[in-house]
Amino acid sequence: MNETRHPLRLPGTAVLSALAMLFLYVPIIVLVVLSFNASDMTTIWTGFSLHWYAQALGNDTMLIAIGNSLTVAAAATILATAAATSAALGIARSGGRVRTAVEGLLGLPLLIPEIVTAVALLMLFVLVGVRLGLMSVILAHTVFCIPFAYYPIRSRLAALDPALGEAASDLYAPAWRRFMRIELPLLAPGIFAGALLAFISSLGDFVITYFVAGPGATTLPVYIYGMIRTGITPEVNALSTLLLLASVVVVAIVFRSGTTPANQTRGDKNS
Repeated sequence: MNETRHPLRLPGTAVLSALAMLFLYVPIIVLVVLSFNASDMTTIWTGFSLHWYAQALGNDTMLIAIGNSLTVAAAATILATAAATSAALGIARSGGRVRTAVEGLLGLPLLIPEIVTAVALLMLFVLVGVRLGLMSVILAHTVFCIPFAYYPIRSRLAALDPALGEAASDLYAPAWRRFMRIELPLLAPGIFAGALLAFISSLGDFVITYFVAGPGATTLPVYIYGMIRTGITPEVNALSTLLLLASVVVVAIVFRSGTTPANQTRGDKNS
């Protein structure tokens, strides 16, 4: 009988995997290294320097863009996490068909191309008379951040023992007290992970922001794009490195907290 071979043991698979990893991460490493380049020539290394980081952090226009990005990301994270938590609790108590339909709708922003979502939101804002600015960006980011916040919360909720809520009901605890004393503390790791994922997704978004942002609502990714159009300098590399660092820190916190869906699923199997 022929033994099924593991895919990673097929000839050439390891080499192709290594090439794919190099293709993905070598450009990022080069970008980070060149952000410390002393020369104003982006691709020619002349020496180590922090000049471009100092210049970037001393750029008032760039600091305004960072402030806009943080404002939008914080507001969208709060709104999206609250909506995702409510949706997870409501779907958990609904029937099978309703649950499947609603979860499918919540996952659509992850499947629809961002350019389609951006054009649709722009048309919606124009039709209903929403002025393009920070508010329109916050509303748009809230929409596509909900799935990022929802799935960690939903995964955490699925791991909870329903007997805990039933015991509280048997003790005549009202619904709000049951939620505040039992469900919310147990859901906190999932809510935390979902909020962090929503925050970093909002912080790094470009396509949707570019379409729905108005005057005075330039975020950091849009600002970096504007700099690239006029010519690439190591300052762009420094800004990109700072944005990359923020993303890595947030993702590391999520994995460190052990609240990723994969970790929660693994914990369910072990319990």
